[in-house]
Amino acid sequence: METSIAPLSIAPAWQELKSHYAKIRERHLRQLFAENPQRAEQMTAEGVGITFDYSKHRITEETVRLLLQLAEASGLRSRIDAMFRGEKINVTEKRAVLHIALRAPKEQSIVVDGENVVPKVHAVLDKMAGFSTRIRRGDWKGHTGKPIRNVVNIGIGGSDLGPVMAYEALRHYSQRELSFRFVSNIDGTDFAEAVRDLDPEETLFIVSSKTFTTLETMTNARTARDWALKTLKQPAAVAKHFVAVSTNAEEVSKFGIDTANMFEFWDWVGGRYSMDSAIGLSTMIAIGPENFRDMLGGFHEMDEHFRTAPFERNLPVLMGLLGLWYNDLFGAQTIAVLPYEQYLKRFPAYLQQLTMESNGKHVQVDGTNVAHQTGPIYWGEPGTNGQHSFYQMIHQGTQLIPCDFIAFAQPLNPLGRHHDLLMANVFAQAEALAFGKTPEEVRAEGIPDWLAPHKTFEGNRPSSTILLDRLTPAALGKLVALYEHSVFTQGAIWNIDSFDQWGVELGKALAVRIIPELESEVEGNLKHDSSTNALIRRYRKSKKRIDHE
Repeated sequence: METSIAPLSIAPAWQELKSHYAKIRERHLRQLFAENPQRAEQMTAEGVGITFDYSKHRITEETVRLLLQLAEASGLRSRIDAMFRGEKINVTEKRAVLHIALRAPKEQSIVVDGENVVPKVHAVLDKMAGFSTRIRRGDWKGHTGKPIRNVVNIGIGGSDLGPVMAYEALRHYSQRELSFRFVSNIDGTDFAEAVRDLDPEETLFIVSSKTFTTLETMTNARTARDWALKTLKQPAAVAKHFVAVSTNAEEVSKFGIDTANMFEFWDWVGGRYSMDSAIGLSTMIAIGPENFRDMLGGFHEMDEHFRTAPFERNLPVLMGLLGLWYNDLFGAQTIAVLPYEQYLKRFPAYLQQLTMESNGKHVQVDGTNVAHQTGPIYWGEPGTNGQHSFYQMIHQGTQLIPCDFIAFAQPLNPLGRHHDLLMANVFAQAEALAFGKTPEEVRAEGIPDWLAPHKTFEGNRPSSTILLDRLTPAALGKLVALYEHSVFTQGAIWNIDSFDQWGVELGKALAVRIIPELESEVEGNLKHDSSTNALIRRYRKSKKRIDHE
């Protein structure tokens, strides 16, 4: 597709936005709310069951107009259309970007290289549903005839973070007779602790690797095979206790997995966008095919909203533009994601890969350097836990940290006053961040002058409040897609490729080179920098000493 967009730094819309920022950057939210009694109504957008209140941001209606103008001038609309048409907008890898096809209805047509990919997607979903149902009903038996009671997902990156997050988020809907574990780290402790109390006769491993050659995943998979066969003895048992999510049938078969139990996905699915593909097999086993399809339905609703809603009412566009406003104008380097829902405890970690692997880029699609900040750092913890740790810095620290508060009006586990207390904290924290507490208000409470500065809150700390009715599978799909498309929005305006991840390659390549140097008993001639050489020698010396103890 055409990518010759003028650099952001010289675009007239950008220059106009910068001039506007200089005029309003010192304006306080107390003043902005006092000037406009209708501000909350005017700066709240609703769509697909999500209320997005962005009134507590350091913006005016003119700011919003200029941000929307920047989006239009950056060709965001054409980039959205190109993605939905199946064009190869991942330019460095010459691939289409079609996670949207993973949740498209059967009747929809999305064409890649002349082929409608939607029927293939639904064929895999149907295969996943059949397999999941057999596990959930106890019809799938292990090698010794026992039903499966434990499912261990082995993956890394998007093949782990998505399934972990989705399982934790939707645990309320999971089949409790089954236990689920997730192994990703090449650190042997991760595997050892995951299987410590499991019975191999009742355990199924899902090995998720597109190429079936990923170092961490296949190291853990081979360890899992050895662990299982120590009890099961017969190599034929592998076919009853291992399935694969992959595209490499030859390697899958070599491992001992029946290729009839291989679930496919495609090169137009990026790892961090794959939780609703076959990578989500563990999710489907946990919550069942019907709930999984409800989750896909939520994804699709947000996809259609992003594709069709005018930018001034488009939730992902507004979210993405606000993030850009703070990142590039205010110089804010992080965004805190604060879900007031315990089931979403892994959601910030999931977003770290989605956002930072996508937009942590220093060159534009044409290879020239960007002249502005890209990809902010995403982090967070569930409320109210975070209030008793890092909120101190958000309220009174020297750094500006925009916040996303995520909350649900209806609890999944109603217990006494718990939910009212939880929601009171959501609203109170956003209010406190915005308006703070002036020195005059502090002194009026009888606080002595020497203590007043410590109890003063300057406020003017921006936040969004994202409110939904209830955490359902569909709601989770909507939330994930909201952030996916917000990332896309920012990448389009920055004119970067949000869908490659070359930054993960160098360290991996160097590790492959270092592995034999660590395992060799011959001193050898190390050819790294002096620090790396010294560390390798120190490690080998320590390892040798332990081996001889």
